[in-house]
Amino acid sequence: MIIEQLYTNCLAEAAYYIESEGEAAIIDPIRETEPYLQKLAGRNTKLKYVFETHFHADFVSGHIDLAEKTGAKIIFGPLAETKYSAYSAKDGEVFKVGKLQIKVLHTPGHTPESSCFLLIDASGKDHCVFTGDTLFVGDVGRPDLLDGKMSKEELAGMMYESLNNKLKKLADDVIMYPAHGPGSSCGKNIGKETWSTIGQQKKTNYAMLEMNKEKFIQLVTGGLTAPPQYFFSDAAINKNGYSSIDKVLEQNTRALTIDEFKEEINKGALILDTRDSDEFEKGFIKGAINIGLNGQFAIWVGTLIDIKRPLVIVAPPGKEAESILRLARVGYENVKGYLNGGTIKWKAIGEKLETLPSVSPEAFAAVANSGKTVVLDVRKPSEFENGHVAGANNIELAELYIGMKTLDKNLSYHIYCAGGYRSMIAASIVKAAGFNNITNVSGGYGKIKGTGIKIEVAKTVV
Repeated sequence: MIIEQLYTNCLAEAAYYIESEGEAAIIDPIRETEPYLQKLAGRNTKLKYVFETHFHADFVSGHIDLAEKTGAKIIFGPLAETKYSAYSAKDGEVFKVGKLQIKVLHTPGHTPESSCFLLIDASGKDHCVFTGDTLFVGDVGRPDLLDGKMSKEELAGMMYESLNNKLKKLADDVIMYPAHGPGSSCGKNIGKETWSTIGQQKKTNYAMLEMNKEKFIQLVTGGLTAPPQYFFSDAAINKNGYSSIDKVLEQNTRALTIDEFKEEINKGALILDTRDSDEFEKGFIKGAINIGLNGQFAIWVGTLIDIKRPLVIVAPPGKEAESILRLARVGYENVKGYLNGGTIKWKAIGEKLETLPSVSPEAFAAVANSGKTVVLDVRKPSEFENGHVAGANNIELAELYIGMKTLDKNLSYHIYCAGGYRSMIAASIVKAAGFNNITNVSGGYGKIKGTGIKIEVAKTVV
């Protein structure tokens, strides 16, 4: 028996590979099929099933392409209706993979069709459960992603029944494998681990503690921020079908001359610069937004950029195809191409580049409370409340396009986050909006608080 978690950091997403006696199953695959096909070929194993825990909202699954290339059958839980060939299993239905059994546990709550898959080993013992977005480490899936089709309270009520009647009844030693880890917007505050046990979650997960239904609904629906708008588009793509990833990459991985690049911008394309922040700040094309490949790239693209907006890419040398593939993972297919030669070519022919300064935490500490600059903290409110630079203003990155309307272009701003990744994204957005006095703080709050600067925690100066 082989069970392997295949974790994709930029999506905070976990797919799973299961194998027994020359047969395999894959649960919740990401969009590109090549890694799975290589694994199957290398192990001389036949893919029998592709299991989907639900219609994913935060990424485009590779289930359709994978099934077409291997002949595997796509399996959803009850209530899943698709516009392509897939099997909607009954609650309790069992599928065999070699000597293993995979049992469907219908667990509505995150979505109506959400299901978990219980793996029973060759000895007949419940070994592990793949919980999708029903149960995370320290959290549960948010119940507000059906775009008004059902209320979050109705879905939270279903989640309560699913947890109490299905997952809590499993033995404490059953391993729990969720679809997401920290950073995913599919939960409110997912823990840092990417797996756990049912017993551990009964002790530590707020949603698995004993409580009545009314209290549960209140807890699960409270404190939810608006989901990224692309979630609704991706859920529809996963339900209705999509073009093959091979076709998308062939169309979008197009090297643009400088004239072609400019033409696309003039037509309304957004410049997405996927280089690391330290490269971006040294020179970038006016209007570019920096979301680096070195962080949770797909999540922040999906959070900040309209999925229908045409894009042109400025990428690190050799990373053009990767940038376009990682966009396709979250359904961003309106890519007109990438700038051939990047900013080096742009500068070589005499085109102008803009810069965006960064300062060290120590240099920031020296000016933060001088009255000469406005300090902008772009972390989540929960992070801000746990500790922030005294006098800082909090506009979380996910809400920056709205919150930016309260800012004054005549003032100077220093922007920080936890480590520097989000702050450069924010700085590039504000810069593109016409703010010229913008400075990024390198190292973020993690380094800033070590400088001796005044810190506020829950409104108390320490």
